[in-house]
Amino acid sequence: MKKSIVVFDYFKKEFPEGFILLQINPHDLSGTELMVSSEGNMKKEEREFDEEIYEDLKEDGFEKGNPLEFNLYLEKYKKADK
Repeated sequence: MKKSIVVFDYFKKEFPEGFILLQINPHDLSGTELMVSSEGNMKKEEREFDEEIYEDLKEDGFEKGNPLEFNLYLEKYKKADK
Protein backbone atom coordinates (compact mmCIF):
# COMPACT_ATOMS: atom_id res chain seq x y z
CA MET A 1 0.00 0.00 0.00
CA LYS A 2 1.40 3.36 -1.07
CA LYS A 3 1.42 6.17 1.43
CA SER A 4 0.09 9.39 -0.08
CA ILE A 5 2.17 12.53 0.15
CA VAL A 6 0.53 15.68 1.45
CA VAL A 7 1.68 19.10 0.34
CA PHE A 8 0.31 21.44 2.98
CA ASP A 9 -0.95 24.97 2.38
CA TYR A 10 0.40 27.72 4.65
CA PHE A 11 -1.10 31.06 5.62
CA LYS A 12 -0.15 33.96 7.87
CA LYS A 13 -1.85 37.01 9.33
CA GLU A 14 -0.12 39.69 11.36
CA PHE A 15 -1.67 41.75 14.15
CA PRO A 16 -0.21 44.47 16.39
CA GLU A 17 -0.15 41.93 19.24
CA GLY A 18 1.45 39.10 17.20
CA PHE A 19 0.57 36.80 14.31
CA ILE A 20 -1.19 33.58 13.35
CA LEU A 21 0.37 30.85 11.24
CA LEU A 22 -1.79 28.14 9.66
CA GLN A 23 -0.91 24.79 8.11
CA ILE A 24 -3.78 23.19 6.18
CA ASN A 25 -3.99 19.70 4.72
CA PRO A 26 -5.89 20.32 1.44
CA HIS A 27 -7.07 16.69 1.26
CA ASP A 28 -9.03 16.48 4.52
CA LEU A 29 -9.03 20.18 5.55
CA SER A 30 -7.42 19.44 8.90
CA GLY A 31 -4.77 21.79 10.13
CA THR A 32 -2.61 23.32 12.79
CA GLU A 33 -2.86 26.90 14.01
CA LEU A 34 0.02 28.60 15.80
CA MET A 35 -0.64 31.88 17.55
CA VAL A 36 2.51 33.82 18.38
CA SER A 37 2.32 36.93 20.57
CA SER A 38 4.66 39.89 20.20
CA GLU A 39 6.21 38.78 23.52
CA GLY A 40 7.04 35.38 21.99
CA ASN A 41 4.36 33.34 23.76
CA MET A 42 2.85 30.61 21.60
CA LYS A 43 -0.35 28.63 21.53
CA LYS A 44 -1.04 25.65 19.25
CA GLU A 45 -4.42 24.27 18.24
CA GLU A 46 -5.39 21.42 15.95
CA ARG A 47 -8.25 22.49 13.72
CA GLU A 48 -10.84 21.04 11.36
CA PHE A 49 -11.87 23.37 8.56
CA ASP A 50 -14.80 23.33 6.15
CA GLU A 51 -14.66 23.56 2.36
CA GLU A 52 -14.98 27.37 2.49
CA ILE A 53 -11.76 27.87 4.46
CA TYR A 54 -9.80 29.35 1.55
CA GLU A 55 -12.46 31.98 0.85
CA ASP A 56 -12.71 32.74 4.59
CA LEU A 57 -8.94 33.22 4.88
CA LYS A 58 -8.92 35.61 1.93
CA GLU A 59 -11.80 37.62 3.44
CA ASP A 60 -10.02 37.74 6.80
CA GLY A 61 -6.83 39.13 5.26
CA PHE A 62 -4.59 36.06 5.52
CA GLU A 63 -1.71 35.87 3.06
CA LYS A 64 0.18 32.87 1.71
CA GLY A 65 2.59 31.68 4.36
CA ASN A 66 6.04 30.16 4.35
CA PRO A 67 6.45 26.46 5.23
CA LEU A 68 9.90 27.08 6.70
CA GLU A 69 8.63 29.82 9.00
CA PHE A 70 5.72 27.66 10.18
CA ASN A 71 7.94 24.66 10.89
CA LEU A 72 10.56 26.71 12.73
CA TYR A 73 7.89 28.09 15.06
CA LEU A 74 6.36 24.64 15.46
CA GLU A 75 9.74 23.22 16.54
CA LYS A 76 10.21 26.13 18.94
CA TYR A 77 6.75 25.39 20.39
CA LYS A 78 7.56 21.69 20.78
CA LYS A 79 10.81 22.44 22.60
CA ALA A 80 9.09 24.90 24.95
CA ASP A 81 6.27 22.42 25.60
CA LYS A 82 8.63 19.75 27.02
